[in-house]
Amino acid sequence: MGFRELIDSWRKILLLAKKPSRSEYMLSLKMSLLGLTLVGGIAFIIRIAFVLFIFPYQGLGG
Repeated sequence: MGFRELIDSWRKILLLAKKPSRSEYMLSLKMSLLGLTLVGGIAFIIRIAFVLFIFPYQGLGG
């Protein structure tokens, strides 16, 4: 694919794209925040488990 075809395909994508409505945007925002919270919560639980059970003395400063 040459440079000209790449620019043309980008132009087609931009012409087909539309601004999301407020409800679509809010739904996307809620889903992203939910996913971020879930991943962060799981990482926090794993971190606490490691500090408390696997490396108990390293988590207390030495």
